[in-house]
Amino acid sequence: MAHILHIDSSPRGDRSISRQLTKEFITAWKATFPNDSVAYRDLGHYPVPFIDEAWIAASFTSPEQITPNLESTLVETSDTLIDELLAADVWLFGIPMYNYSVPANCKAYIDQIVRVRRTFIVHDQGEYQGLVDNKKVFVITARGGTFSPSTPNARFDFQEPFLQTVFNLIGVNDITFIHTENLAGGIEARQQSLENARAEIQHLIAACGGLKP
Repeated sequence: MAHILHIDSSPRGDRSISRQLTKEFITAWKATFPNDSVAYRDLGHYPVPFIDEAWIAASFTSPEQITPNLESTLVETSDTLIDELLAADVWLFGIPMYNYSVPANCKAYIDQIVRVRRTFIVHDQGEYQGLVDNKKVFVITARGGTFSPSTPNARFDFQEPFLQTVFNLIGVNDITFIHTENLAGGIEARQQSLENARAEIQHLIAACGGLKP
């Protein structure tokens, strides 16, 4: 049995393509693996706090110097999010592309979970080491344009490289992106992109039969 953490970050509701596809992903996964459990977090409608100076001070203070009050009031949300993340075997993110990158609420979430001594450490020589392992990550994106490597807009894709780098930093390397692109390219292009994404979702879930935790 595997435990899945499903996270949506679009501020939209029913009109959100990324929400629609992550929901379909979970439905297909549960149909294939009915005994697996799912936890859900909605960053788009219930955003987490942005980090501030006090949070940074508490986060980088050595454990023996943090008072119980300081710990609970300033990094409690971060602890909850990290514990939730670490409890899951599979992570599913729905992330629309905003201004060539991720929405602000998604960035706020990442800043809360990428935390020294919790998800990574820094050695004396300045080398970073991730503390998270054995996780499978699926990221479903929704993009108005096309940013595939062979296209002119590829150089404007700061979404996938950013997410790839962040997950690698904390020790996660098994990451699969499902890009739903050219959604602003007209009805036919939009429909084709959705069909391609749905087919890829089905293929990936089928391939997880011998790979899932």
